Amino acid sequence: MSTWLPERPQGHARVWGVAALVQAVSDTLAARFSSCVVKGEISGFTRAASGHGYFTLKDEHDNATLRCAMFRRALSQVDFSPGEGMLVEARGNLAVYEARGELQLVVEGLQRAGAGALFEQFLRRKARLEAEGLFDPARKQAIPRYPSRVAVVTSTAAAALRDVLTTMRRRSPNVEVVLSPCAVQGAEAPAQIVKAIGEVVLAHRQGLAMDAVILCRGGGSLEDLWSFNDERVVRAVAASPIPVICGVGHETDFTLAEFAADLRAPTPTAAAELVAQDRDTSWVQLDALARHMAHRVHQRLDGLAQRLDQATVRMARPAQLLSRHGQQLSLLEHRMLAACQARVGRARQQLPGLQERLSRAAAVQQSHEAHRLAAWGGRLSALNPHNVLERGFAWLTDEAGLPITRACQAHVGGQVAGVLADGLLRMNITEVTMEPPAQRDPGPFTNQGDR
Repeated sequence: MSTWLPERPQGHARVWGVAALVQAVSDTLAARFSSCVVKGEISGFTRAASGHGYFTLKDEHDNATLRCAMFRRALSQVDFSPGEGMLVEARGNLAVYEARGELQLVVEGLQRAGAGALFEQFLRRKARLEAEGLFDPARKQAIPRYPSRVAVVTSTAAAALRDVLTTMRRRSPNVEVVLSPCAVQGAEAPAQIVKAIGEVVLAHRQGLAMDAVILCRGGGSLEDLWSFNDERVVRAVAASPIPVICGVGHETDFTLAEFAADLRAPTPTAAAELVAQDRDTSWVQLDALARHMAHRVHQRLDGLAQRLDQATVRMARPAQLLSRHGQQLSLLEHRMLAACQARVGRARQQLPGLQERLSRAAAVQQSHEAHRLAAWGGRLSALNPHNVLERGFAWLTDEAGLPITRACQAHVGGQVAGVLADGLLRMNITEVTMEPPAQRDPGPFTNQGDR
């Protein structure tokens, strides 16, 4: 209710109190905008300890902003987690926050904006994750053709689970199915999906080997399937060491989790069909392989039997075989003797020539050695000391028999022996004369006429 003040005389402006003016504006806004719906992007969302939520709505061009407050009771009824940049429609009452005199919207209901805005967000997120390489075909794993254990990540209340189990039981009843339950819609669904995938991976690493994971849910609107566009879910699917088959919604529905999965299935039923091979088809293939193997084995056995028959025929008459080998040995013996005789004949023909060559070579060698012997005899004769003594030289030795080659080796009164060609002379030394150094020493041989 507004505060009434007495009218001022004409010509004087009305003076308001601050609280009165703020209250009057608030009442006017409440009357004019008692209930309105505002569309904009969330910015700066915070949740207080009391459970109330506070955020700002801004238009798509950032030309205007509106502060919003949402009390705990109203916020608890929102089926998604409000986040930065999310396009929403806020329903509530426009009012003035009197403590600061700020315009604000007290939100009583909050919902996502139309599918067009969500699709734009879908495209932006897809482009960013694709640039990171999460959708790269090179990193996708091959799906085992004949799995023995498959994990299913979905809600226990989902019709998709019944479709998957029915299909698996019909096509491959031998495959063990392990359920990892989680919510597939709502604000808490992304975190639960990530947790369910993590539990499957943990069990796989602890020894409960999983051949594949089926992530599925039934059809719905873009808002219903939005949990599978959550970035956390996409990264969990891409990081799984176990091949993931994603079958979400109908054939025309696409989610980011399907782009990150190793294989996309148009429906949950199709995901089960892609994982589990049809039992009847497998039996037909096994029968065909068995027939092919039996045919090849029979071919091999027939070939070996023919070889055995041929060997049997050859061994039926061992005497004939031995006779043939004896004839071959006789022929080889005859050829060997003939070759030896021919070789000996050729050698005999060459023998006279070789003998003549040997005789000539021996004569030449003997003559050469005789010449060498004569040459050595002449050299020995020239070096014979007796021949030197024959030419009038003598060989002098002292009393000890040592040769005397210098005059300084003798002394007056000593005795020397002189060896001649025909005898020995013993002589006394009466005089020693030293020749000048310039004269050449004649050596140990001294002419007898000089003594």
